[in-house]
Amino acid sequence: MSAIRKIRRLLTLLERLQSGRAYSTSELTHLCGVSRRTVFRDLKTLQDAGVQILYDAATQGYWLPIHTALPPAQLTLSETLSLLVLAQEAGGSRRAVPFQEAARDAALKLQSTLPSHLTHYVNDLTSSLKIQSEPLADHRHGREHYDRLIEGITSRRKVRLHYDSVAEQTQIQTLVSPYRLLFRRHAWYAIGRSSLHRSVRTFHIGRILESEVTDDPFQVPPRFSLKRYFGHAWSLIREPDARCEVTVRFQPMVARNVAEVCWHPTQKTLWNDDGTLDFTVTVDGIQEMSWWILSYGNQALVLKPEPLRKLIAERAREMAAQY
Repeated sequence: MSAIRKIRRLLTLLERLQSGRAYSTSELTHLCGVSRRTVFRDLKTLQDAGVQILYDAATQGYWLPIHTALPPAQLTLSETLSLLVLAQEAGGSRRAVPFQEAARDAALKLQSTLPSHLTHYVNDLTSSLKIQSEPLADHRHGREHYDRLIEGITSRRKVRLHYDSVAEQTQIQTLVSPYRLLFRRHAWYAIGRSSLHRSVRTFHIGRILESEVTDDPFQVPPRFSLKRYFGHAWSLIREPDARCEVTVRFQPMVARNVAEVCWHPTQKTLWNDDGTLDFTVTVDGIQEMSWWILSYGNQALVLKPEPLRKLIAERAREMAAQY
């Protein structure tokens, strides 16, 4: 049984048992979707951890004393509002971050604890504040793989993947030591050492076909960090030995929109007298950045380096030929 599923089940038990009513074994079995034997094991796990579980012989149910619940945090209205908006938007809509439904549930619990005189006020405010995220990748079939990768990270055990690789243009089998999970640019990614490639690689969770947590242990290298791994990549793809300085001149129509966003940690901007903007970054490779530049059409002109100018020109010719 997945350790992550067990933790979720134990938290569900705690939440229900501290609600003030007694739950029978059959109710807990139905609630958790497991056998009576598993429910008894979970109750014992909680008791061994110091949770005081009481048994009501009259109703043949289990419950927790009220004082077992955690004391409420003293949040200001501003703090409460921020948590509600972020949690609801992260886990409660079609464009929510995948696998973060618990954030939505936490927001509902927090909202239910508000004083009555604040509830209406907060409801009005939260309905007026929206966070519109970018379109998301399809992760409908990725939950089990996400959970196994989380389990691999927490238990420091390798995860065997059957993966539909875009880079190799085929399906591959590899044993991954998952160092980090990263949500970026529409999707969840696992970053870790791959036995097949003998190096640290990035895996799109939505492309995992099968996964299995193994008993093989691993350790994260002390010097590993996402910042070191991605280097100066424009987004997710770092091209080895390809660091260069790129300068793009943006026309006045889009210049201000470009200048208002922090696209890359190395970016520098210079306004020209004619209203154009010179945008300069240092990147590890030009392929990823080229698609961003092309999205601005004739409003962007690459000044340097020459290989990027030629790449943009080649793709522009191919686009023109298509039309």
